[in-house]
Amino acid sequence: MPSAGLSSRRAVQLAALLALLVFYTAQLAGALLPNVPVFVGASLAGLALDIYLTHKQPGLLTLLGKVRFDVTTRQLLRDMLIVIGLVRIPDVPPDIERPLTLLLLVAYAAHFLCQAVAQLVRRTRTLPVVTRNVDTSGLRLTKAPPRLLARQPSRRLLRFSVPGTVGLMLSAGLSEAEWGILGVAVTLVLSLGGAFYLGTWLLPKNRRSNDQRVLEWLDGWLADYRPTVGMYFSGGTTSAYQANMWLSTLAQLDGRPLIVLRERFMVQKIDATDIPIVCIPKVADLMHLEHSTLRLLLHPANSGKTSQILRIPSIKHAFTNHGESDKLSSCNPYAKAYDQVWVAGPAARERYQLAEVGIDDRDVVEVGRPQLTPIRPYAGPPTGQYTTVLYAPTWEGWDGNPGNTSIVLAGENIVRALLDDPAVRLLYKPHPMTGSVDPRAGEADRRIRAMIAEANAARSGARPGADVAAELERRTEELDRTTTTAFRKGADEMERMMLQGTPEPGRAQHVEEALRAWEDAYWASFPEWEHQIVTGPRPAIFTCFNQADLLISDVSSVVSDYLSSEKPYAVGNTSGMSEDQFKETFPTVRAGMVLSPDAAQIPALLESVRHPEKDKLVQARKELKTHLLGPSEPPSMVRFNEAALKLAAEADARNERVARRTAEIPGQREADDAAEEAELEPNAPTDPEDAMTA
Repeated sequence: MPSAGLSSRRAVQLAALLALLVFYTAQLAGALLPNVPVFVGASLAGLALDIYLTHKQPGLLTLLGKVRFDVTTRQLLRDMLIVIGLVRIPDVPPDIERPLTLLLLVAYAAHFLCQAVAQLVRRTRTLPVVTRNVDTSGLRLTKAPPRLLARQPSRRLLRFSVPGTVGLMLSAGLSEAEWGILGVAVTLVLSLGGAFYLGTWLLPKNRRSNDQRVLEWLDGWLADYRPTVGMYFSGGTTSAYQANMWLSTLAQLDGRPLIVLRERFMVQKIDATDIPIVCIPKVADLMHLEHSTLRLLLHPANSGKTSQILRIPSIKHAFTNHGESDKLSSCNPYAKAYDQVWVAGPAARERYQLAEVGIDDRDVVEVGRPQLTPIRPYAGPPTGQYTTVLYAPTWEGWDGNPGNTSIVLAGENIVRALLDDPAVRLLYKPHPMTGSVDPRAGEADRRIRAMIAEANAARSGARPGADVAAELERRTEELDRTTTTAFRKGADEMERMMLQGTPEPGRAQHVEEALRAWEDAYWASFPEWEHQIVTGPRPAIFTCFNQADLLISDVSSVVSDYLSSEKPYAVGNTSGMSEDQFKETFPTVRAGMVLSPDAAQIPALLESVRHPEKDKLVQARKELKTHLLGPSEPPSMVRFNEAALKLAAEADARNERVARRTAEIPGQREADDAAEEAELEPNAPTDPEDAMTA
């Protein structure tokens, strides 16, 4: 259980913190008494515990760092107590204090020197642009220095302190000063050697091109690749799914696609794709796209950094969103900033008009949902022993509205009612952000998982053989091999960029085939009677749709997407509205059964799924599907591509008009030439009037 795991982790952290205090106290007591066994044992145990914490408890170290008790402070305190102990132990030579203290100070100076060089090396290896699926051979990128030296100062300090601490303890136990001096000298040599070795990455052969040359390289690559349509994305660590759902659509568009990111970590969060990825963190560098052939950017999400790319007038911008639902968040007034808002069907167009957020109806374009192609259509009632039900509640949202998610007020009742039916097989797939805002949602999620585990323990039956498990393992390895790049542990951003160059021809098709084979092996690895808790990016939600006979969810894009299959579905109503109000407010609910918080409708819902003649909503689902997702012909991908070509053409037309008007301004060409010459000759004087005109 996750809650048990959380409690266990906190207990370990508390025990480790108490052990640290005990060891420091024992070290001090052993030094003052003096008691050599206690002193030596506490000193060595304290260092060993600190090394353990750097590997196993980074959360506790972060907390200690916030109260100014970081690893450097702890090691310095430990060494000070060691010096005090050596001075007070009668059998240790009395003249050890001065040379030992001096040597320790020099060793710490060497540590800080190594840290300074590491900081300089990291800075020189941080490029203004990060890429993937791009040939970067022209940048002369190099492998990263050892991670221990360059990016792990805490571990480096503790590990390099081991010889010094051991030597000092030998001096305390054997009453010989030479051991301590020798041990600290080894620590000093290790730190100095690390600093000099890191310094070789600052030599010309290992040093990267400066920022200006890297940006010039970017301009050259853009000129050679000539991108026409792209996707712009910025977000947090858990939001990558919003961009990943558009990868297949972007790859099928006519033209030369490009993905533009803003956060460095996001480069590795994007799923396997052959599309070139360019991450440009700084706003000033982002403006290099203005001079490229890029004419259209698709936006699957709003973010604070979106306004920065909207400053480029030569590019048209279309908001596609990462899903459509009846929630107010799907009609954000921020959408006014885009040139067009692309929606699936008439329902979203009506939603924007009813929301009155300032979106001109002429700027709303219906393009369907091309990602829904993998969803298989309804093929009749369940034919096996079990009815597979997918419960996929959404998360609680930012506004605290109790109707956002059913998991808090109704989730346990829904799951309990499903588990009470012996002919139900439950697939539970919570939203990845569940519990991120409201702790009650996280607690309900943990209780639901416990209920499912308990229900599985009460069931029994045949399980797939070892050959099926072996097949899944083989397919997993193959999929990982095709979708990820193997990096050594010490690889940094530059090294990963060097290794993730132009993909091999046909890789995208190979990835698709490997993913399909993995999905088949994944579902085959479970017995048909066993309930499943599905988390993580794989298997994707659409794959779960294909396994399900029935969906139970909330007002979210999950319902709209599932409706493309025309299978039965139900929506939890925890909004406090009556059923009629609920259906009137949220059109996506109108072709499904509405569940009250007590989930009393579950038995009747399951009966209608197993006996289609009792299902009174078949025609309603067909009609609502068209209303939400648009017509089946022409296919969504065709409509989406036509909208992209048309908006890109509008960008070209606008840019040509601006270019003609600029050429017609008297003296404009001369001013542009003067500005260009000033850039080529930085020391040449510039006329202020010319500069203003430019």
